[in-house]
Amino acid sequence: MGIYEKYFLPKLLNLAMKAPALNALRKKLVPLAEGHVLEIGIGSGLNLPYYDKSVHITGLDPSLELQLYAKEVALKENIDVEFLSVGGESIPAEDNSFDSVVMTWTLCTIKDPVSALAEIRRVLKPVGKVIFAEHGVSPDDHIARWQARLNPVWKVIGGGCHLNRRIEELYLVSGFGFEQIDRGYLEGPKFATYNYRGVATIS
Repeated sequence: MGIYEKYFLPKLLNLAMKAPALNALRKKLVPLAEGHVLEIGIGSGLNLPYYDKSVHITGLDPSLELQLYAKEVALKENIDVEFLSVGGESIPAEDNSFDSVVMTWTLCTIKDPVSALAEIRRVLKPVGKVIFAEHGVSPDDHIARWQARLNPVWKVIGGGCHLNRRIEELYLVSGFGFEQIDRGYLEGPKFATYNYRGVATIS
């Protein structure tokens, strides 16, 4: 890990992910989580204030630097969180362990999203749900072309973030259906702000 990834990227991500439009979605989506919750990519803990106090949270993130921010938030909010320093492709949990999985603006950075979704399907209870918000490929051809052009550079400066992953297709090929899904641009440059958000369940 280089100096940029270790010292500068966590600060930039923590700041960028505090955008008002993203917090508005957190406020709407995160309270839907119930029971034993697995958050994939807990990052700097920006979702933590929006959880119902009755849930039990396990938070996965390979970035120890971002976890330091998240632990401060958990302490401030008086939330007990079990932190695991791993990625989403190999989740250290038994089958059918969680009632809810929360994943917000995370699937874009996972190296193997199909493997991660297969793991999520494994650890999620059959009647469980995945609460998600992700940016991804735009349906507008001219925006999608710009996403493809910018993606190689964006991955470098964004810590592996992909601009143009096909979020909806990834869920469907991984054995999920949608209880609800909304799509559309958020505030900001269109190449980075086409969002997919909602609730997915095992098909």
